[in-house]
Amino acid sequence: MTHQKTSILKVGIIQQRNTSDICNNRQRLSDKMRELAANGAQLIVNQELHDSLYFCQTEHVELCDLAVSIPGPETEFYSALAKELGVVVVTSLFERRAPGLYHNTAVVFESDGSIAGKYRKMHIPDDPAYYEKFYFTPGDIGFEPIDTSVGRLGVLVCWDQWYPEAARLMALRGAEILIYPTAIGWESSDHYAEQMRQRDAWVTIQRAHAVANGLPVISVNRVGHEPDPSGLTQGIVFWGSSFVAGPQGEFLYQASEKDEVNVVVDVDFTRSEQVRRWWPFLRDRRIDAYSGLAHRYLD
Repeated sequence: MTHQKTSILKVGIIQQRNTSDICNNRQRLSDKMRELAANGAQLIVNQELHDSLYFCQTEHVELCDLAVSIPGPETEFYSALAKELGVVVVTSLFERRAPGLYHNTAVVFESDGSIAGKYRKMHIPDDPAYYEKFYFTPGDIGFEPIDTSVGRLGVLVCWDQWYPEAARLMALRGAEILIYPTAIGWESSDHYAEQMRQRDAWVTIQRAHAVANGLPVISVNRVGHEPDPSGLTQGIVFWGSSFVAGPQGEFLYQASEKDEVNVVVDVDFTRSEQVRRWWPFLRDRRIDAYSGLAHRYLD
């Protein structure tokens, strides 16, 4: 089964709770992907590091054993699914590039099962319960969209979503849609008002990327509580709230903060062209005046 690119793209998103059982996580994902394909999805987007628990809550070298080769048996699992279902699939994997060298990598599979491309997470956080710098080397592929049969995908990963430069460079290289596999949640000691501020900021910055670039945005987060193996904190409650926004930042869909979600959302590619005519931000950019953006800070 194959799909021809049309003005309406049917996007399937999977917001899922994860367990320590990797095989179970993958099996549940595959079941949901089959359901989405049966409901007409042409593109399926998964959350960040969807095969396992979010292991970056602690720093243990043994957890590097979770990393997989690309290509390898794990990519073959998703390759076979993409081919069977005839859909383009965005995955998020812990990549073992070489001994002691690992990346947080999004891999995109074409509907024939081939690897259309990959993106290595560029911005790597290092916060309490998010010790990603211990595991991940910053990406070295750059901000390059991935060409597929359903469009040119600007795939970024989680912490990248806070950086307007990343979204802009994807847009300037011809991305037709911005995609963010994500794993973000509330730290156990934050009070309710602070939790709401954090989630609202997360939604707002990504909707702003849609507005500033005249592109749809797909953000797919995980959901549920994952305990801290060290016992030093109460773990992370991932806040779900996955959403799809149109090129004016309008919500096309927004998920619950607590429940698993498996849904198909229609995205109209023709709106991007029209919105960029109404709001010609790319035309009016003062590219002669932005040299300072290449500096860490301007004293």
